[in-house]
Amino acid sequence: MAIERITEFYAKDHDELDWFLKQFQAFKRQDFDKAKPFFRSFKFGLQRHILWEEEILFPVFESKTGMKDSSPTAVMRHEHILIKEALEDLHGKVREHDPDSDIEEKTLIDILSQHNLKEESMLYPAIDKITSDQEKKELFDQMRALPEARYGRCECHGH
Repeated sequence: MAIERITEFYAKDHDELDWFLKQFQAFKRQDFDKAKPFFRSFKFGLQRHILWEEEILFPVFESKTGMKDSSPTAVMRHEHILIKEALEDLHGKVREHDPDSDIEEKTLIDILSQHNLKEESMLYPAIDKITSDQEKKELFDQMRALPEARYGRCECHGH
């Protein structure tokens, strides 16, 4: 049985996160209580995705290439900071039950669109190329083992 490639796995995760955000956007003005669980799934999923990359995926790339401080992963880590800030701006609107979050959503989507494109077109394929099937399996095992308590939380307790 062939091991799934990093590129496809992470692209599917990007697509799933996009779907959750679109569902939030579709319901936020009609039924905010229905929209909130979609936002929560988006937020927790994005937080998990970033942890997977920063703690599991990026170190493999850096170790195998010898690139760290000036590598593509350094750029991705910086963009993760921007993504987290934009996510928290949107989260603030959700905490306030404020459906007028179009600006915050656009900011986040703009950052994510460019970020995801770079990952899917350059970084993930490079990692696929430099890792064996066994290493990929170990990466996926580590990702599955990441405890939900590390990413499935927010401080607001409001949803």
